[in-house]
Formats: sequence, C-alpha cells, structure tokens
Amino acid sequence: MIKVSNISHFYGSEQVLYDISFEVKDGEFVFLSGDSGSGKSTLLSILSTLLKPSHGELFLDNTPVGQIADIDKFRQNKIGFVFQFHYLINYLSIYENIALAALDDKKQNINALLSDLGILELSARYPNEISGGQRQRVALARALINEPKIIFADEPTGSLDSKNSKIVYELLARALKQGTTVVVASHDLKVQKYATKTVRLIDGKIQ
Repeated sequence: MIKVSNISHFYGSEQVLYDISFEVKDGEFVFLSGDSGSGKSTLLSILSTLLKPSHGELFLDNTPVGQIADIDKFRQNKIGFVFQFHYLINYLSIYENIALAALDDKKQNINALLSDLGILELSARYPNEISGGQRQRVALARALINEPKIIFADEPTGSLDSKNSKIVYELLARALKQGTTVVVASHDLKVQKYATKTVRLIDGKIQ
C-alpha cells in the first residue's frame, strides 16, 4: 500500500504541490491525470521515492520512506520504473540492458519475459536498431524483470502512436492481473480505460 500524507512540494520559491493526501491499495491501477504543469510528474517522482517532498510524508507498506534502511535495494527489489523516454543504453544489446537491471536470481527469466512481450527476436539487437514502440516494450521488460510490487510510469506512451500506446497499456494491465500495483502519470485520457482509480490534479491540488 502507498499512503501519501499531507505532501507539499516547492522548487525554490515556487510551490507545485499543495497538501496532497490519498492512498493506493495493493493491486490498484491508478491514473494520475492532469494537464502539463499540474504537478503529476512531481507527485509521481515523490511516490516512486526518486524525490523527497518538501513537506509531508510518504508511506510504503506502512513504513515511512525515511525509515527504509537501504532505499536503493528497496527500489531494485520492489519498484519498477517506466518513463516517456526509455533511457536504454545504446551500446548494450536489448538482453544486456535488461540484465543490467535484473537481480541475479531473475536473469534466468529474461528470455521468457521478452517472449511474453513479443520481442524475443530483438534480444541481440541494439536500441538504435529497433522502433520506438519496441524500445518502450524493452523498457517495460526492464521494469518487470524483478517482479516488482509496484510499477510507476511517467508519460509511458508520450512518444508513441496509438497502436503502440495500446500495447503498452495492455501490458501494464496484464502486470496488474499478475498482482503488481500500477501508477501511471499521463495527460492521455485513454489510460482511464485501464485504471481502477483516477487521481486528477489541477494546479498542484487534487480536484
């Protein structure tokens, strides 16, 4: 479970989030909705432990994030990240990109996961040799390889066409059915079709 308690955030003197509180239950697909500048990406960064809020507290599994002893290990074991820009390493093959993120006992699952995502035949190729939609599926495989409890996705289809966007959303929905909690920040209203809960932000506040 994710619990957000009275979180506000500033960049310098500019306040971008105002006293945000809500909960995400295990097994939910949450859509963080809002226009550009609404604060949804900042909130997602806080939820995913990549950004510390200026005020308020974040709880993961009923534990304050500040009390998690090894946050890097926690992220690797519990959290998967998908971003609008895939951040794949161009000099590593597709297989090697995923292996770099994988825990030792999960590396054996890479080919099976690539097969599930329909990209096994790409495993020896490099990111600049495949399409944008294929690269985003590789990024999703990287997020899924350690079987995380939560996947956070920030505008995961922002650079994709409608066909590839649908593929990514359906893959996230499939992860949900397998027990992974999914949180997506996007301005794409098509996410609502897959979400079990929507949190809409306007000017840094929950509507």
